[in-house]
Amino acid sequence: MPAGSAPLDKNQENDLKQPTHTIPSREEILGVFRDAGTPLDAATLARALRVKPAAEEVLGRRLNAMERDGQIRANGEGVYALANNADFVSGKVAAHRDGFGFVIPDEPGADLFLNDKEMQKVLHGDRVRARVTGTDRRGRPEGTIVEVVERANTHVIGRLLNEGGVWIVSPEDQRMNQDILVAGSPGKAKSGQVVSVELIEQPARFQQPTGRIVEVLGELDDPGMEIEIAVRKFGVPHVFSPNALKQASKLPSEVVAADLVDRVDLRDVPLVTIDGEDARDFDDAVYCEPVKIGRENGFRLLVAIADVSHYVKPNDGLDVDAIERSTSVYFPRRVIPMLPEKLSNGLCSLNPAVDRLSLVCDMVVSSDGEVQAYQFYPAVIHSAARLTYNQVAEILSEPQGEEARRRPAIVPHLQNLNGVFQALLAARQVRGAIDFETTET
Repeated sequence: MPAGSAPLDKNQENDLKQPTHTIPSREEILGVFRDAGTPLDAATLARALRVKPAAEEVLGRRLNAMERDGQIRANGEGVYALANNADFVSGKVAAHRDGFGFVIPDEPGADLFLNDKEMQKVLHGDRVRARVTGTDRRGRPEGTIVEVVERANTHVIGRLLNEGGVWIVSPEDQRMNQDILVAGSPGKAKSGQVVSVELIEQPARFQQPTGRIVEVLGELDDPGMEIEIAVRKFGVPHVFSPNALKQASKLPSEVVAADLVDRVDLRDVPLVTIDGEDARDFDDAVYCEPVKIGRENGFRLLVAIADVSHYVKPNDGLDVDAIERSTSVYFPRRVIPMLPEKLSNGLCSLNPAVDRLSLVCDMVVSSDGEVQAYQFYPAVIHSAARLTYNQVAEILSEPQGEEARRRPAIVPHLQNLNGVFQALLAARQVRGAIDFETTET
């Protein structure tokens, strides 16, 4: 064995009894170097990569090409080592619909232009190491990809097409200008339908990406198809894990007596929720009544939020899914909830006329908008009404109007809420707060 070449351990030797690879990829070769941590000769590499003897010449040509591209270096004794990474630019690939792309470097510096031939090796979003080879016609630094460090795409959304008897998926994202070859039969999917394809072979210089169809979304002009595409295109988690669903199924449908232990009973207080017309989950409820603060007039304000922590415990199945999602995602006609529907639209939604567990901030606010006292406590509430912003605005503007006559019992409480709002708004303006008038799309 040439000097400087590392031997293989017993486990590696056992793995090499049945050679399987014929043409190892550059990524596989670089991976062996990183695992070894030392220089290696061609024979040791061949054993580590399980290259058949007949293919060792191919391995030699690939090593020469990698040396030429600056990925590895060799000494006079035929021992190879990883090249100095300082000569490389590491970053993320940003593809253009016209076929070229750029490496957006991790470190401050100019973007590295990649021509269409280089872009055949990668897809938009992949992380790579590249080497500067010169400048293009516009004077931009141009480079070649020497290693794909991390693949960004495991699934691609696109239209299923049959071209000359070959099934392909044309990506919906126009920055991906390589069609995906479908491995095997498309199954029940029909030509023209939008599908999700799982990549089983990533692109390479002389290899198209290959994948298998794992989901049929439907026809391109189906209602809501743009939402289905967006959910998958941007990787929005939309399927709950079996653990989360199993845990949710074990929860009761309504608040039970055992849940009320050590909670303040506010079910006789007419709290209300106020949300948009299309809201499906109601996170907070409010109530206000006038009080005396010494000789001055003031307000007692209750703000209740759903007590999710009663049902979702740290590190359980529901918690793990919620952390992954971080928030509910709202589309024009659909919501991807952070928690399963039994919680998001049920137990953790302050729906009207049902008991709900909540955490309450109970505070005293002066007529000048100053919070004089407050306390937090767990409670059980019974929302008196589900109101919209438009309904509340109509009641406040016309206390004797039709909307107000439908709910006469809560009109005084809404007027009290408006009173504490005006006091808090005045205090906010005194503090010099800035209000931005913007247009919502």
